[in-house]
Amino acid sequence: MAINKNHLFEELNGIKCAIVEAGTSMERVEFLKPLLEGNGYTVVIAESAPPKVAPPVVKEGEEPPPPPPPAPVKYTIGVTDVTFNPTNAIFGRLLRTRSGHVVTLAYWYQRDSQSKDEVPYFNQPR
Repeated sequence: MAINKNHLFEELNGIKCAIVEAGTSMERVEFLKPLLEGNGYTVVIAESAPPKVAPPVVKEGEEPPPPPPPAPVKYTIGVTDVTFNPTNAIFGRLLRTRSGHVVTLAYWYQRDSQSKDEVPYFNQPR
């Protein structure tokens, strides 16, 4: 059980992991996995459970509505180091890109294609 919502961990594919992000797309997985592995973390990817949908209420004499389309597949990204916290790693300047730059918040959220670590995060555009 996590101490707070900023440090979540659970079992993914039978391995205890600190949760980096949950409910992400495959494109996001393809960005974060090499970034985290390049920083020495063992990454575990698992499909997230589909969202729960309440069954539609059907009154007598009405036809049931057609079933909703299937939800897109989402993934949960975790690392085997249960002490990992993404917020601490970013603001503590603990993660590096392949080119050796410090990972910034804008780079983490893919707002910038290059990490501009010479500019403080509070001066970067949002």
